[in-house]
Amino acid sequence: MQKVVEIKNLNFVYPDGKKALYDIDMAIYKGESVGIIGPNGAGKTTLLLHLNGVLRGKGTVKVLGMEVNDGNLRQIRSKVGLVFQDPDDQLFCPTVFDDVAFGPLNLRLPEDVVRSRVKEALEKVGLSGFERRSPHHLSFGEKKRISLATVLSMHPEVLVLDEPTSNLDPRARREQINLLKEIRITKIIAGHDLEMIFGLCGRIIILCGGRIVADGQTKEIIGDRELLEANGLEVPFRRD
Repeated sequence: MQKVVEIKNLNFVYPDGKKALYDIDMAIYKGESVGIIGPNGAGKTTLLLHLNGVLRGKGTVKVLGMEVNDGNLRQIRSKVGLVFQDPDDQLFCPTVFDDVAFGPLNLRLPEDVVRSRVKEALEKVGLSGFERRSPHHLSFGEKKRISLATVLSMHPEVLVLDEPTSNLDPRARREQINLLKEIRITKIIAGHDLEMIFGLCGRIIILCGGRIVADGQTKEIIGDRELLEANGLEVPFRRD
């Protein structure tokens, strides 16, 4: 199988001296949906931010066969769609259209192609007709979906999501999970919502203290109460 992400001996230290990642080795293959779980401060977001070069540590990070470096950064970011936990970190334009069109415009695509991609992305997230709305006047759930649309408009090969169901009410959470199920590309999902991870991901990686402590099939990981509790996690209520 094709390796979409390959990380070898990745270490990362923040400027204040806090070490966030220790000797990370992992591979993710085309078409997989992989959940990354762990307690607060485990290093989940730090790891995700290495996948499109927002952060750079010591070690090797390859995405789609390209090493994450200055020479490949533009191409990698066109292929790896990163959706932040807080949509307000992703939405900064006056209208939904402008936010969703931002990426394709940076690719210097023709205007008709940009408009087509915006229309397609909004249809996928169930928000057709929102083009002229202000993102800042939308509900939190709608903002989450618009953030996803800003990435889908780039036609990514890898979708990276940080806590995609956080702070959503039950209905919006269910809609978000169903939406992600329909997206048939490689997905890497970090989160505390283990029921969501169980429903979306065939494989789970546990991070704790910046280290990978487990990597295996979802049913095996979720079924190991001792492993989960030892790493600050709880067995989800629904496991069928």
